[in-house]
Amino acid sequence: MAWVSLVIAGILEVVWAFSMKQSEGFTRFVPTVITLITVIASFALLSFSMKSLPLGTAYTIWTGIGAVGAFAAGTFFLGEPASLLRVVAAILIVSGLLMMKLVSA
Repeated sequence: MAWVSLVIAGILEVVWAFSMKQSEGFTRFVPTVITLITVIASFALLSFSMKSLPLGTAYTIWTGIGAVGAFAAGTFFLGEPASLLRVVAAILIVSGLLMMKLVSA
């Protein structure tokens, strides 16, 4: 259950990062509310997962999902550039996440 909670927390991190961008500096009401709700939920699920997962593993996986997810969301939904080096960097992050999961099993 901790791993499921952690993955959901990571996905919510992507949602709050994306909605924070959409809030335009917290000047738009709906994206601001979405940001606040999802950041609280993301932290709560991260905290829950840390009850049984090591700190380094949980935090690394959470931030990695957020980083790669935010990169993907920016690329696909906001038209941000997806240069070869940025894609390679994202692949390296995912590789690190997989390694972290394997050594934590």
